[in-house]
Amino acid sequence: MNYAGPEEETPARNGLELTPFQGLRYDHDRVGSLAAVTSPPYDVIVRPDGLLELESADPYNIVRLILPQDHSPAARNQQAADTLRRWRAEGILTTDTEPGLYVYEQRDGDLLQRGVIGTLRLSEPADGVVLPHEDVMPHIVADRADLMRATSANLEPLLLTYRGDASGCGTAAVVEKTATLPPLLATTTEDGISHRLWAVTDPAGLAEIRADLGRHQALIADGHHRWATYLRLRAEHASPSPWDYGLVLLVDTARYPLRVRAIHRLLHRLPVAEALAAVGDTFRVRRLDVPLAEALESLASAAADGNAFLLAGDGAFHLIDRPSPDLLARTIPAGHPEAWRTLDATVLHATLLDHVWGIPEDSPEHIAYIHDTVATVEKAEQDGGTAVLMHPVREEVVRDLARQGVTMPRKSTSFGPKPASGLVLRALTS
Repeated sequence: MNYAGPEEETPARNGLELTPFQGLRYDHDRVGSLAAVTSPPYDVIVRPDGLLELESADPYNIVRLILPQDHSPAARNQQAADTLRRWRAEGILTTDTEPGLYVYEQRDGDLLQRGVIGTLRLSEPADGVVLPHEDVMPHIVADRADLMRATSANLEPLLLTYRGDASGCGTAAVVEKTATLPPLLATTTEDGISHRLWAVTDPAGLAEIRADLGRHQALIADGHHRWATYLRLRAEHASPSPWDYGLVLLVDTARYPLRVRAIHRLLHRLPVAEALAAVGDTFRVRRLDVPLAEALESLASAAADGNAFLLAGDGAFHLIDRPSPDLLARTIPAGHPEAWRTLDATVLHATLLDHVWGIPEDSPEHIAYIHDTVATVEKAEQDGGTAVLMHPVREEVVRDLARQGVTMPRKSTSFGPKPASGLVLRALTS
């Protein structure tokens, strides 16, 4: 079993404990290209179009594991388990011979991000080691848990951030030194992002990373539902077990600041005209007959002065801002910090979705959460629904609320670049 037990090393109880594992990776010689078998994380893929595109890109694309398709949830999960078992038996996916941590680099134009992939000892939010900042939807956690049980695998790393001390020592030193060596793999995906991966297996480097990270706490940047899934599955297994750990990518944002983008909403059954009629005079409403880029600039300007949203789906953009103070007082829950009460996501969920539009936020039939701005608008126009475009939250606001133990409304932020799925997996059984 690929996990660090207490007989091997004393766990770092007060900080992050990142342990080596034997990565499960595609055999270069058995697949057409590494780029063709990767995908964005499961919740970033716009369905069904993006899913079909990935499935047709290569017969071994990782999407067949993270988003299997069949007539029922049980059949889908069984299909993923059978596919994973077959790919391992056929040598499509092979296990690295030595346990290690993996330095992972992404480059997108001028943006460079490096971090370390490993298995992180799980902890509860109350422990203050790994800080969540968003609520989760129970049905998604249940879905991911069923998939992980069926496959006995962590198929995608979560994205976690921590703040190093900028000294260039510890983890940072190992990462930078490793990045000067020839990589295990290098590829450029369709979105233009280049990816490189190295293994760190030498005891000195592993010890340096372990000692350094043991002094830090982390923020979940992307993967709240999978982290909640990790915790659920850990509770189902007697400790010690492989389920005490989960696959993560840790990025030091003191060295490599992440981009923070918004996650938009697509309201399937609410046409734009009905959405605007329900808003009435509780918000200021302005129609913008301009391209998307200009509409987003207007949204950013309005968001600097208060809550603002951009509605789309009827061929135009509608900027709604300056909500009625009386409406906010009646609909925003009390007992939270002011920074939480004034979040756009809070106003959207508590005021617009719940009170004005009467839309259940956890019903896939009524609402979808989409990262890509253009795709959100296009889907709204195709389906006759309403796209609600959001302005991103600053990282310091997210981190400050998380340290107070305050979670933001679900799908409030999108940190990136996100790790590509398919570069390294973790099997919990041999």
